[in-house]
Amino acid sequence: MSNQPNNYTDSTNQYSGGAAHQVNQAHAGDPHAYGPQQGGHRSGTEDPARQSLLNVRNEVGKAVVGQDPTVTGMLIALLCGGHVLLEGVPGVAKTLLVRALSTALSLETKRVQFTPDLMPGDVTGSLVYDSHSSEFTFREGPVFTNILLADEINRTPPKTQASLLEAMEERQVSVDGVSRPLPAPFIVAATQNPVEYEGTYPLPEAQLDRFLLKLTMPLPGRAEEIEVIRRHAGGFDPRDLAAAGVRAVAGAVELSNARAAVAQVAVAPEILAYIVDVVRATRSAPSFQLGVSPRGATALLNTSKAWAWLSGRPFVTPDDVKALSLPCLRHRVGLRPEAQMDGIHVDDVLGSILASVPVPR
Repeated sequence: MSNQPNNYTDSTNQYSGGAAHQVNQAHAGDPHAYGPQQGGHRSGTEDPARQSLLNVRNEVGKAVVGQDPTVTGMLIALLCGGHVLLEGVPGVAKTLLVRALSTALSLETKRVQFTPDLMPGDVTGSLVYDSHSSEFTFREGPVFTNILLADEINRTPPKTQASLLEAMEERQVSVDGVSRPLPAPFIVAATQNPVEYEGTYPLPEAQLDRFLLKLTMPLPGRAEEIEVIRRHAGGFDPRDLAAAGVRAVAGAVELSNARAAVAQVAVAPEILAYIVDVVRATRSAPSFQLGVSPRGATALLNTSKAWAWLSGRPFVTPDDVKALSLPCLRHRVGLRPEAQMDGIHVDDVLGSILASVPVPR
């Protein structure tokens, strides 16, 4: 497992402060190199949908300290309609982040603590016999929500893990031959602990590939941890987000408008070829026994478009692709046993691939 943070980058420097920071950054090089020659983004005419989503980061920051890149990754997943795997040691605010994000977006969230005795019906719902009507009725499980927090997903057996596959891919649940659609939007935010493996069931490659992004949540820096303690000393209660001042600044309408805008982001043929070259390079890397599938290439394309839109550009650049390559691809590859024994990390190999694949000019 890699414990390196999410390093989103822009065309000028390493990204560490979230999309709101980048919107006002100057873009290096020719701004029309990979985008339309006219009708591009103009400064001073901010998209209301984009601004509302950027405001979400500020709201989440009232409850969560020092995890701006992860919040941005969650926003990208919502824009793409994809699922997120959150990896971090206990106590880095994984659950709090999801709760704060759902509050800021006015979305419903439900939490399931995955345990070895959890059954598929405990997640998806099941048929319950009604003695009054003498009929079986369907009782919805916690999966019927907007953001499902699957806490410690690797602690439940494969059968229960697999119960999420249809919900993640088809956005529906089938019970007794009847398909029931899930609310829209719907994403799964699953967490796992990278340092404790006793009594766990590693997610199979087929399920890992269903996650759009794998985001690592590192321990906070000294200054950030001091801020966390200062807030708690001042009476901050993580169970009372309203008291912390977290409020809804966007909703399903703004999210739908944002998704429509992301769909209009232009991608030049050279960028499409660059994405394919990066993905194909993972299949021939000596350290990998499993490379990225075409689904991974599509995911990299969609997340790059979302990141470009959040950055205020109507076109994708190679830097957008590089920025999302690690969180988008790190869980879709498998290291060879000998590479693991040598202490090689997935992120290091992906970094070498990005450095070696020619960038379109």
